[in-house]
Amino acid sequence: MGILAMFRRRPHERAGFELYGAAVGAARTPALFIGLGVPDTLEGRFDLVSLHVGLLIRRLRTDGDARGAALAQAVFDAMFADMDVNLREMGVGDMSVGKRVRGMWEAFHGRALAYETALESADPAALAEALARNVWRGAPPPDGAADRLAGIARAQAAHLAGQGIDQLAAGRVAFLPAEGLVDAA
Repeated sequence: MGILAMFRRRPHERAGFELYGAAVGAARTPALFIGLGVPDTLEGRFDLVSLHVGLLIRRLRTDGDARGAALAQAVFDAMFADMDVNLREMGVGDMSVGKRVRGMWEAFHGRALAYETALESADPAALAEALARNVWRGAPPPDGAADRLAGIARAQAAHLAGQGIDQLAAGRVAFLPAEGLVDAA
């Protein structure tokens, strides 16, 4: 590998950051925090970002086009590059950033796997149970909030499934507006 290869962008890096940014934007919608009682804390924000990014990565991984898997990896890479930067901006010391990012990676992986399994389950309550366990971290969610968030997640997953790989490869993704989903859920 030549020295110039170090400065070359990976094929889907820009699209990955753009897709990740859209997922973060959808996750940070105030209606999700206000309407569902999701804790507006670092942990609550991480949980909603994890949900939206997990749904997006699931959509990309299940695409028959080879670009899907590469885009999923690019979104994942963008997420954890952002987590690294955010931790450093919050003043976490260089020596512990790696350990903290690894912990976040493990938490994200566990949540994404739980949500994907629940989405594919025949048990309609499985997704609400996984969300209640992770988003509210053992505290009881407000009445019906986990079921409503599960409905929102299913709607987002269905909406993402209808978006073409060419649009996604160009870094364009549309999430449904959370305000309407919270009101309808």
